Amino acid sequence: MTEQNQWQNAAWGSAPQSGAPQPQPVPQSGQPQPQPQAQPHPAQPYGYGAAQPQPAYAPQAQAQGIYAAPAQPQKRRGWIVGLAAVLTVLVLGIATIGSCTSVFTSSMGAFSYESPSWTETVAGDTVGIINISGTIQYDGTTSSPEGLKAQLDAAEQNPHIKAVVLRVNSGGGVATAGEEMSAYIRDFSKPVVVSSASINASAAYMISSQADYIFTDKTTSIGSIGVIMSVTDLSGLYEKLGISIENITSADAKDSGAGNRPLTEEERAWYQDQVDQINEVFIQTVSEGRDMPVDEVRALATGLTFTGMDAVENGLADELGTQEAAVAKACELAGISDADTVYLQSSSSDLSRLLDIMGTQDSQDLSEALKELENRVGLEG
Repeated sequence: MTEQNQWQNAAWGSAPQSGAPQPQPVPQSGQPQPQPQAQPHPAQPYGYGAAQPQPAYAPQAQAQGIYAAPAQPQKRRGWIVGLAAVLTVLVLGIATIGSCTSVFTSSMGAFSYESPSWTETVAGDTVGIINISGTIQYDGTTSSPEGLKAQLDAAEQNPHIKAVVLRVNSGGGVATAGEEMSAYIRDFSKPVVVSSASINASAAYMISSQADYIFTDKTTSIGSIGVIMSVTDLSGLYEKLGISIENITSADAKDSGAGNRPLTEEERAWYQDQVDQINEVFIQTVSEGRDMPVDEVRALATGLTFTGMDAVENGLADELGTQEAAVAKACELAGISDADTVYLQSSSSDLSRLLDIMGTQDSQDLSEALKELENRVGLEG
């Protein structure tokens, strides 16, 4: 029996078929009467469990010395539970598809932001904490230009937010996204302190370099000033597989980097020049943000990370310390003795809406709907 058939049997309550035993004649007088043996009735699966075994004969029949037909179990409507479950999956699937479509649309640049919910809860002196985690890219989160700017703008306008701590745990990402986010941090009017987690590298470090102060742990991987462009050549594999690809292009270099032929020397030099230009932007940005000579930053731009201890020594970070130390420094730079903290994040992102669909409130609504359906059709648990 396949897993699907087993699930169907459990959900819709299909029972094994058995024929009813025929009545037996009463023995003649003087002959010992055979004692009827109880035959357990097979357990019948229902929507929420199996029924208890039933006796195979009735007491009246036992008294008369004859077998009776097995008692028929009460017919239940377990199949309706299965139908409700299927409909539930379909509804949630449609909602998920719609939300994922919205997420995809957002990744293409169509963003809309509501006022963050935290703005209604802060009171008194507060330090806002913004998580920059994962890949730096255009996904609408606080690890993207749009998401970060939305929180910074709200923090800028809120008089209770005195400073911001960036909790960074990222190995970098898209160079252009890092460039834009660096500009937003640089132009923010209130103090910004970075708290580095396990990794603060590449584009993430470019963003961090624009803060007023950088904390790192001893074991943090930090730095990795550099640029990479990857071009994959699959032409050798295609040849072994007997795959032939013919590109029709408007210019000879239009299919460069498509993966079905090697780069020419001219194309390789062209892309190398682009990488060098972007790397120079990276070096200049770090130099300005960290107030370090360009030559010193260039010497550190090996593409490799440093430990937090080395970063403090070479100037890429200011001090070893935890997130709590970063919050204390933010208070100091803001000229306040103490402050509450609040995480600055959007509650109306596409991912949040997707989670809301599967959240507690909808689960309660679904549970109530199933209970109502159960009462109507007389289902038994």
